[in-house]
Amino acid sequence: MSSNETPRGPVDSSRIPRYAGPATFARLPRLDEVGTADVAVVGVPFDSGVSYRPGARFGGNAIREASRLLRPYNPAQDASPFALAQVADGGDIAVNPFNINEAVETVEAAADDLLGTGARLMTLGGDHTIALPLLRSVAKKHGPVALLHFDAHLDTWDTYFGAEYTHGTPFRRAVEEGILDTSALSHVGTRGPLYGKQDLTDDEKMGFGIVTSADVYRRGADEIADQLRQRIGDRPLYISIDIDCLDPAHAPGTGTPEAGGMTSRELLEILRGLASCNLVSADVVEVAPAYDHAEITSVAASHTAYELTTIMSRQIAQEKAAK
Repeated sequence: MSSNETPRGPVDSSRIPRYAGPATFARLPRLDEVGTADVAVVGVPFDSGVSYRPGARFGGNAIREASRLLRPYNPAQDASPFALAQVADGGDIAVNPFNINEAVETVEAAADDLLGTGARLMTLGGDHTIALPLLRSVAKKHGPVALLHFDAHLDTWDTYFGAEYTHGTPFRRAVEEGILDTSALSHVGTRGPLYGKQDLTDDEKMGFGIVTSADVYRRGADEIADQLRQRIGDRPLYISIDIDCLDPAHAPGTGTPEAGGMTSRELLEILRGLASCNLVSADVVEVAPAYDHAEITSVAASHTAYELTTIMSRQIAQEKAAK
């Protein structure tokens, strides 16, 4: 799409019922229908890195199905994201489910190709293993990036069963590889038991700050968002969201649920408070629809991806207007 073309938006739901037709994200056009996109929504159907309940390989398509009800205007951000920038569904990155190392390489290569077109990525997982190759690719373009990691868990452990790539290790690997800006890292929504106090000590040494789900409850979404904005500044930012940052009441369909999490409202309000940050790409992972009820989890995930997409579209429009 050239810079002077009007973005192609979603299917008109006043003419074609929402439940009809293929389930692209938010009923947007496929990437091959528009040629190039400013924001590419891509799925990674992979969950070979999980340590407990499997099923996140089906998460991307569950999010797409739930996203049928999303509408073109986002009143919370006063923006029409699909009119501000070309957003398209790039389909799935097909990865080897039997070889984690090969899968990680495949995701990185596919992300390189998509980012090379000038697009930003909104990735739908899949398990959290995929965050590492996505961060590698983003860092090639932007240098070490700031990271906001929404999750019940730290995901900075060293290994499970001797494996270096799992859904509990991506951010330790990312720090070791120098692809994160260690002055601007934070977990949000963490809670629950750990293997030992050393987990927190190691995490702090890597540069992570921690905002627990209890902090969000006590201090409120606005104060937390302000704290995160100050920590991030104007650095290129990657946001990685494990849907288990939400309480199981709001996201039962996930692989490693923990009691005492954030509400979906708190998560969405924090994200809206980050609208001024330089968001270069994002992911939403660990939706496991086999454990879901009435699409509770996939609905929350689809709205989460919608808010992230809106932030990116607004920034893209501002950048184009400034040229």
